[in-house]
Amino acid sequence: MNSANERRKNLLKLLGKAEQPITGAELARKLGVSRQVVVQDVAVLRAQGEQILATPRGYLVMKSSSRKLRRTIACRHNEAEIKDELYAIVDHGGKVIDVTVEHPLYGEIRGLLMINSRYDVGQFLKALERTRARPLALLTYGVHLHTVEVEDPADFERIHKALKARGFLLEDRG
Repeated sequence: MNSANERRKNLLKLLGKAEQPITGAELARKLGVSRQVVVQDVAVLRAQGEQILATPRGYLVMKSSSRKLRRTIACRHNEAEIKDELYAIVDHGGKVIDVTVEHPLYGEIRGLLMINSRYDVGQFLKALERTRARPLALLTYGVHLHTVEVEDPADFERIHKALKARGFLLEDRG
């Protein structure tokens, strides 16, 4: 086995053991290579069928979550309300898997978030500020979908109630 294959095998082991995303820089340091090599290795592994996700906080391997339940929630709000929306979801037991918008030219655009705590929300908001990137929902006048994962169906009810109380649910808007 050549060194590239061995390195990719080690990369998968590191990601497989991780509970949280690992940045490309951290993987590069652990593997003794450049960040660009990690990016290339991830691309090769994805092409081979590995379920490696790139999130705003780093890479992770999509693990089977057979106990988890998922639903899609349609929301609408302005940029200033992102924090409140995400807190409403994570404070009531949800993990925000992604955000999706339906763009008139490009069709569906999806961004992985993998946010499951107030800390994660803070990190996401800091990254938005640092990069000066604009949220996907701005492309669709605030309308967007979130895939939300929970362990208990009652969590969905609490999340729905919290989002409804804040006026974020699309179904409740005219």
